[in-house]
Amino acid sequence: MTGVGLSLVTPFLPLYIETLGDFSKSTLTFWSGLTIAVPFLVSTIVSPLWGRLADRSGRKPMLLRAAIGMAVAMLLTGFVTNIYQLLILRIIFGLFSGFISNATALIATQVPKEESGRVLGTLNTAGIGGVLLGPIFGGAVVSLIGYAHVFIITGAILGLVFLLSIWRVRENFTPIPKAEMQSGRQVIQSLKNPRLILGAIMITTIFALTMNSINPILSLFVRELVPAGGNIELLAGLTAAAPGLTTILLGSRLGALGDRIGSHKVLMGGLVLSAVLFLPMFFVTQVWQLIGLRLFLGIANAVMLPSVQTMLTLNSPIHSLSRVFAYNQSAQSLGSVLGPLVGSAIGGILDYRYVFLATFVFAAINFVVAAMTSRRLQPVDKASNADKTDDPEVAQKP
Repeated sequence: MTGVGLSLVTPFLPLYIETLGDFSKSTLTFWSGLTIAVPFLVSTIVSPLWGRLADRSGRKPMLLRAAIGMAVAMLLTGFVTNIYQLLILRIIFGLFSGFISNATALIATQVPKEESGRVLGTLNTAGIGGVLLGPIFGGAVVSLIGYAHVFIITGAILGLVFLLSIWRVRENFTPIPKAEMQSGRQVIQSLKNPRLILGAIMITTIFALTMNSINPILSLFVRELVPAGGNIELLAGLTAAAPGLTTILLGSRLGALGDRIGSHKVLMGGLVLSAVLFLPMFFVTQVWQLIGLRLFLGIANAVMLPSVQTMLTLNSPIHSLSRVFAYNQSAQSLGSVLGPLVGSAIGGILDYRYVFLATFVFAAINFVVAAMTSRRLQPVDKASNADKTDDPEVAQKP
């Protein structure tokens, strides 16, 4: 449901901005990139603070905080009258974000580590399933009743998420005494393989950049591909949602595959596939070609974040896991800031097509980073480790 709520509005945000004033192409692209990026910029700053609080008070309170804050900000967005009001509410939205990252940390601490890949893959599938349904549903709503109502409906969905989190989410959590809370430096020093963790976090940053760089221009690019009289909103929603369909079908299976053969191997395959797919997007001439390529992109989406999350889970102390996931969330938010800014700059200066070319370059760089990170992985003899809950996937290199 959170995935639905978050994805209902993003594909149509540039088109909504267009209704708030008279903008040139370059100005519209700039405001689209800024309003998409600013929640992630705020989240980059506040995520470590929320992660520290989660380690002390539990992950469920963080779920409630995120859900109600996002619900109110999204509801009010439906009533804005200018771009500056929209920007302020997007900042507030970013301040209270972090529902999915806290849900991930909660689940990661409640399941056996040897099943982390499968369970986190299932969670990712649920989130991507929402991301799939959101743009399709949002496109239908926009076509029928307009842009503003999409934000109101999204606020109502996130409000329901808040209520369900109160009633149905349970957490087996023992608070860490304030005196025993570790500083950020102590958390890093407690890691058995800090360079591996740093590499995984860098992969998350670059992946978020590649996935979000096209958001400011996607609906505008679809409009250029669609013949006059076509349903731009619905086709933009289908294009945005296409990767989610593949992720739903394969997400949990690929997560289980990572448990068997190693999450880093699945991760490398996903990175190769993403780089291969972004390049031909530069050459598409019809919207169905773009939708087809994005369907295959869903395979890469299905393995990326669950693989990184599994690596973090298996190589982080349980008492600091929320903090490590918060650092990873900040890294993801940073990439989600840089992506729209890069995409809007390239789209405004050159052309929308060149955003896909730049994204291909970033995906190739991420493959190199992942290859260097994977060199630090070594198989471990789990049978010799008595404490299964703290058993790392890899042995620490001297």
